[in-house]
Amino acid sequence: MTVWDDVVGQPEAVAALTRAVTVPEAMTHAWLFTGPPGSGRSVAARAFAAALQCPDGGCGTCRECRTALDGTHADVTVVATEGLSIKVAEMRALVQEAALKPSVGRWRVIIVEDADRLTAYSDAPANALLKALEEPTPRTVWILCAPSLEDVIITIRSRSRHVRLRTPPAEDVAALLVRRDGIAPAMAMYAARAAQSHVGLARRLARDEGARIRRRDVIAMPGRIRTIGDAIGAAADLASIADEESTAATTERDAAERTRLMEILGADPSARTQPPHIRSQLGALEKEQKTRATRFGRDVVDRALVDLLSVHRDALALHFGAPVALVNQDSIDVVRQLANGQSPERLLHAMDAIGEARERINANVPPLLALEAMTVTLHQGA
Repeated sequence: MTVWDDVVGQPEAVAALTRAVTVPEAMTHAWLFTGPPGSGRSVAARAFAAALQCPDGGCGTCRECRTALDGTHADVTVVATEGLSIKVAEMRALVQEAALKPSVGRWRVIIVEDADRLTAYSDAPANALLKALEEPTPRTVWILCAPSLEDVIITIRSRSRHVRLRTPPAEDVAALLVRRDGIAPAMAMYAARAAQSHVGLARRLARDEGARIRRRDVIAMPGRIRTIGDAIGAAADLASIADEESTAATTERDAAERTRLMEILGADPSARTQPPHIRSQLGALEKEQKTRATRFGRDVVDRALVDLLSVHRDALALHFGAPVALVNQDSIDVVRQLANGQSPERLLHAMDAIGEARERINANVPPLLALEAMTVTLHQGA
């Protein structure tokens, strides 16, 4: 067992990081991990942090490895923003922390899982980080994670060593689910293919029947669009799924956070009104929770759109007899219906519309409007 066991399908990256741990000349103060969603950027970052702290270079069993991997090591800080961007105050606090010497470990490691969100609305957070990279502190390591190099401003990526991760093979993801989570091999293989090798989504599909049902509904949607009314209804259904999942995922957590805050502030939860300072704290919490719910809902919509892309891709593969494995082999009848009903040109046009909807939502267009424009285009193609 080593810290690299869960970093599946990345032999080149693991080799480069292992060398950095063991060869001082190969080490640097800033790293940039890029790769498509599901490639394991965060997993690789935590494994690298554990290997840096481990006296044996990443044995996977010592206290340093275990605490670094589970996020409790005193000298490993993980920033995983649940909002739409990383705030400048949060980044400045990290820069101050980075200036401190390690307290118990060999290195002070700071992992920023969503480095692409540094410049969502302002350059200030990125500029705060840039100063820390320009004047590095000894024994401090920054590990930044982003989908691609282009998602990070050039001044930051030019001061970081790049490690590129790839989408792992579905077989490797399935093997991980079997070994780590005890999933039956057949279910693990289905989930890995349906998730297009996204490890986190594959695990969720393998364990959540509701998620599998929702996915089947999404990929069957193009076959149900026959009128403009159907198209508008399909968009509403997609938006509704996102709202339901967001509510289900956040309601219990939001209530627990509110209760905890009331306890910390010494407030009486049964009181009809609260003092101004408590109302202010509760308002700030509610704003943060709303932002988190917005991001979660957009992520749900984006996953649905990726599933829609996959079924159009499969239909296109059938048209040309391409010797590639189908993502939706378990729903081959749906794929064949779509392939028989649309020409390759219309399928490509539909894929462009789905991609444009993803870009619009990412650019803060209200999801329902972007989805309606997309489904109307799908109707025209049908």
